[in-house]
This record gives sequence, C-alpha cells and structure tokens, in this order.
Amino acid sequence: MSRTITIICGHYGCGKTNLALNLAVEAAQRGRRSVIVDMDIVNPYFRSSDYGAFLQKHGVELIAPVFANTTLDTPVLPPEIYSIFSMEDADIFIDAGGDDVGATALGRLSRELTSSGYEMLYVVNRYRILSTKPEETLPLLREIEFASHLKATAVVNNSHLGVDTTAQTVLDSVDFARESARLCGLRLLYSTIPDFAAPGELPEGLRIVRRYVHFVWEDEPDF
Repeated sequence: MSRTITIICGHYGCGKTNLALNLAVEAAQRGRRSVIVDMDIVNPYFRSSDYGAFLQKHGVELIAPVFANTTLDTPVLPPEIYSIFSMEDADIFIDAGGDDVGATALGRLSRELTSSGYEMLYVVNRYRILSTKPEETLPLLREIEFASHLKATAVVNNSHLGVDTTAQTVLDSVDFARESARLCGLRLLYSTIPDFAAPGELPEGLRIVRRYVHFVWEDEPDF
C-alpha cells in the first residue's frame, strides 16, 4: 500500500481535530506509518499540536506549526511539511484550519497535493452555529475550496453535542447530512458516533469514534 493523504476540513468547531486524531490512531493501530499534520495555524484552540504526547504514545508522528505551544500565534508553515510528499507507505492526515481563513494555508500546498493525490473530507455538524441547515453547508465548502485551491471529495457527518450526545442525536442528523452532501455534489462517506453513545447494534453508515478532544476544564483523560 502506498502513501495516502487525507485532508480534514470544515467549519470552526465541527470536530475536525477529534476526527483527525481518530483516523491517525486507527492507522497506527493497523501497523501503518501514521502522520498527522497540524495546519490549523490561525486558531489557537483545539488543534492537533496540543496532543503531541498523546500522539507519540499511540505511535503517530506529528508535524506542527512552527510556533505551536508557544505564546506566539504566527501563521507560519513548518518547513518539514514538504517531507510528506516523499514519504512512502504512510497514511498522512492533514488537520486543516476552520473555514476559509484556516484553509488558506492549504493553498500553499495545493500544487503538490494535486500532483500527489489526496482525499479531502468536508466535516459537517448540524449542531454547530452557521451550519444547522443543509443549504448553509455549501457556501462554507465553496469558501474552503476557493481558499485552498482544492476540491472536497466526500462529506463526513460529525454532528454531536459533546458529552450530551446520544445515539438519537446522531440519527436525527443523518437526513441533514444526506441533503448537505447532495447539495455539495459529494457522497456521504459516513456519520460518526462517540463510543459512549453507540448502540449495541450499529446502524449502517455509522462509524464509532472516541472523544479524544476535551475542554480545558475537564479532567485529562488517560488514552
């Protein structure tokens, strides 16, 4: 199996980072070389760079912004980011910044990404402000695509309510996700459901994820 590059993009707060962490850890558990690239160089909260120790523990390599985990928040891409295009037999996951502002950094790599090949997952969350209706998801996607000079390839429904998420929370969002995907002209890849909310028999089209991203006031989990 050769190199794969998966970009995770979407609206602020839709859960991109948690999905990226799940995908990267799952790849490492399958014995793959797993690399996560934090390109959220605008938003200082809930980004992959905050989980360096966690990723190392699970065998995932991290490429972080130059000023990650410092008092500076300057939009500078790490020089080593270009090394992903020479990696062989690796699964690479790019945690893109939210909306068009965060996706702008991707534009600097668009030529290399297009040449190498990529999958770009557009993450939607029905319960996130400004994306509660299917017709609101398309303008957000177009802004991201314009800023990044890349095209999304599939939609992932990551609708949730944090610790208050239930199986019904997710099931109630599936029609929203299907219509969002239709309007965007993309396929709905799957809907995520937190492991603590998953029913005994998982309905078709649902994928279990773990809640790795926590708020600062919560106790640090031991994953």
